[in-house]
Amino acid sequence: MKYTRLTKQQLEELHPEFINFLATQSITATEWEMIKTNRPQAAEEELDVFSDLVWEGVLQKVNYLENISAQQMHLFYLNSKEMKLISVKVRNPKVDLTTPEGFGWFKKNWQSDFVDYLVASKAYSDDPNADKFDLIKQGAVITKGELYQWFDKIIE
Repeated sequence: MKYTRLTKQQLEELHPEFINFLATQSITATEWEMIKTNRPQAAEEELDVFSDLVWEGVLQKVNYLENISAQQMHLFYLNSKEMKLISVKVRNPKVDLTTPEGFGWFKKNWQSDFVDYLVASKAYSDDPNADKFDLIKQGAVITKGELYQWFDKIIE
């Protein structure tokens, strides 16, 4: 398995797609029930293959990721050639960016001496989707990129 298996909830939400996936392999609903009962390892493998296919499709479309912790924001733009990063560090220990109050403080004080910025870029490895997935495993979430775009305009 290249990525990680989808959760039970994710699999339930993708039930129609999973049925289509099984159909492409000429597996009927009855046959799927028999596989789950009589060959659980084969059923697990099918779930893993389906999960990887879903992840590949998602990762190919991802353009922005955000990883926000109490004192830092890592905002990523993932274009076709490289990963770009805008990193924000708050040097005020009383501020927690993950709370509405902390983010409110940041919106008012983003230009203060208590906020540091770093801009960087990095080429992908041989597998851009694996690079993106590594960021997700580290806590990044897929976004529409509003924060990155806002900072990108300011930094220019």
